[in-house]
Amino acid sequence: MIINASVLSALFVAYKAEFQNAQAATPTDWKRIATPVPSSSASNTYGWLGQFPTFREWIGDRVLKNMAAHGYSITNKKFESSVGVPRDAIEDDEIGVYKPLFAEMGRASSAHPDELVFALLKAGLTTTCYDGQYFFDTDHPVYPSTDASGTAVSVSNYQDGTGPAWYLLDVSRALKPIIFQNRRNYDLKAMTAMDDESVFMRDEYRYGVDARVNVGFGFWQFAYCSKAPLTAENYGLARAAMKNFRADGGRPLGINPGLLVVPSQLEGAARKILVKDADNGNEWAGTAEVLAPAWLG
Repeated sequence: MIINASVLSALFVAYKAEFQNAQAATPTDWKRIATPVPSSSASNTYGWLGQFPTFREWIGDRVLKNMAAHGYSITNKKFESSVGVPRDAIEDDEIGVYKPLFAEMGRASSAHPDELVFALLKAGLTTTCYDGQYFFDTDHPVYPSTDASGTAVSVSNYQDGTGPAWYLLDVSRALKPIIFQNRRNYDLKAMTAMDDESVFMRDEYRYGVDARVNVGFGFWQFAYCSKAPLTAENYGLARAAMKNFRADGGRPLGINPGLLVVPSQLEGAARKILVKDADNGNEWAGTAEVLAPAWLG
């Protein structure tokens, strides 16, 4: 095959089609527990986290609340995946050999948010959220007043234990427990100019995918972690704790824990709790869905 600009352009179109087709066909779970948020700068600051809106009867003037501002920020990170295709392979018409590689790059670009989101969920016991506490902790401060004044009461969204962690989440709100921040989307690019240094020095064409993204935590009140055995009793305790979460000022939050996220070794136990048995004797059946992503192990 004669190598020229038109051949290289057609080759890139073919590779990009493989990339995009695989990208679109890859199943993902991250949007079940994370809210995508666009970013237009190096980082986003979520100063409104912790400020749950509330209503009062309108008598007289409006009451403007001085909410506590939090300096929780998510800084975008750059990620890349790149490959080189030897010029000899193109000259020898071995283009088809590399198509699966670009399809795998497309799959990896769709799966990467899953990796980030579920890795952060697993790290919730050692990673802080907007209130300065670990996302899963036993002493989140909740104040008696909506302006975060007075003496805070410690509230827990964690049950200690020695087993693998499982998570009960409220994913019914506009903001889910985790934020996926996107500054630049995953895209395939090429360096194939005939006068490119890599082509001249190494006789190689380069292709790469890059993105600028990152993940962070939303409201801790929308999540509960337990390392105790996954039993009907402990599941019930987790639901009760979440439904009792309140905003500053004591207002109930109306939490609806509807997703039970478990590692693969707990999927069977989760389904026994949440799926009706033959005698319809399972008291918690249908109260939540089960999600067992491969990224939790």
